[in-house]
Amino acid sequence: MRVTTIEACLVAVPLRGAFKNAHAVKTVQKSVVVRVKTDAGFEGAGNVDPSPGYSEVTPETILAAIESRLAPALIGADVTNIRSAVARMERAAPGELDAQAAIEMALVDLNGKALGIPAHRMLGGAVRHLIQLNGWIGIVPPDAAASAARDFLARGYRSTKIKVGASVEEDRDRVAAVRAAVPDMEIRVDANEGYDVDGAIRLARALAPYRVRLFEQPVPRHDFAGLAKVRRSIDIPVMADEAIVGLDTLAQVIRLEAADLVKVKVMKQGGLFRCLQAIDMAVGAGMQCVVGHGFGLTLNTLAELHVASMSESILEACESVGPAKVDGDVVTAPLRFETGSVKLSDAPGLGATLDETLLGRYRIPAA
Repeated sequence: MRVTTIEACLVAVPLRGAFKNAHAVKTVQKSVVVRVKTDAGFEGAGNVDPSPGYSEVTPETILAAIESRLAPALIGADVTNIRSAVARMERAAPGELDAQAAIEMALVDLNGKALGIPAHRMLGGAVRHLIQLNGWIGIVPPDAAASAARDFLARGYRSTKIKVGASVEEDRDRVAAVRAAVPDMEIRVDANEGYDVDGAIRLARALAPYRVRLFEQPVPRHDFAGLAKVRRSIDIPVMADEAIVGLDTLAQVIRLEAADLVKVKVMKQGGLFRCLQAIDMAVGAGMQCVVGHGFGLTLNTLAELHVASMSESILEACESVGPAKVDGDVVTAPLRFETGSVKLSDAPGLGATLDETLLGRYRIPAA
């Protein structure tokens, strides 16, 4: 079974309101959707969801890499040999992990559909079939944060992330309000690189009374030494996120003992296979992992839910909650996260099918 065509396009899907973190305020999700077709009539789809400030690439540069380098390199390739396809892509566009992930995701989807099995079975099997989800609270006033936390708790969420990065005092007050509103809920805080080393240490010490489970990416992504210093100076476990891209960055975090946990994303690690490789590498170093992206469409989310099901060393409460924030999608049966957990899909492939009408509705016309 050989690749005959690879189609890619940009879509813009509105969000359910405005979401603020230390990087930006978002009201729309611009994503890249990929479809791979074969000479046997099978096809698969994937999508990636870069975010301004967080991602080091844009939807436009991802699309350009797919159209100009990756798609030509894979025409005629054996779609059943995904590892070979990934190697071809790396030779054609070294380091273009987001673009490679979109195609690899589609290849996983295609192979699962051809075999009639879900992605998690094709990749080795799931150890959990009910995926707990993590709530999210942006940089909002304390009363709004507390109200959001109570709503998540009422819907069955047992853990929530709170965005920080405004100021030590404002961030402390937001976390304090949430802890008072939901005394037994797990709280994670995420600075999205919003602090320098000294500020991150001051915030962590200010948060000491509020039983914070982890402190995510307190300092800029390339400051590995600063991340290590924060970790040595505070009692809250530190999680690296923006700092983790390819395996080389994960290796650097491990060597420097710069984090207690790492955050992985199928998009940023270059696909499901390499995301699982990163998890195994982190686990081998004695670190737990969190899976998830904050903004995204159904296909990318399903890919991460399959990954999140496959290791007991992945911290419960998956952060792949993009479908709860978007007011639209490009598949026939979009995910809807109304409660704090989701059942792992046993449908073939990733578990979704592109909807031509919706794809046309949200598609951004080519320039």
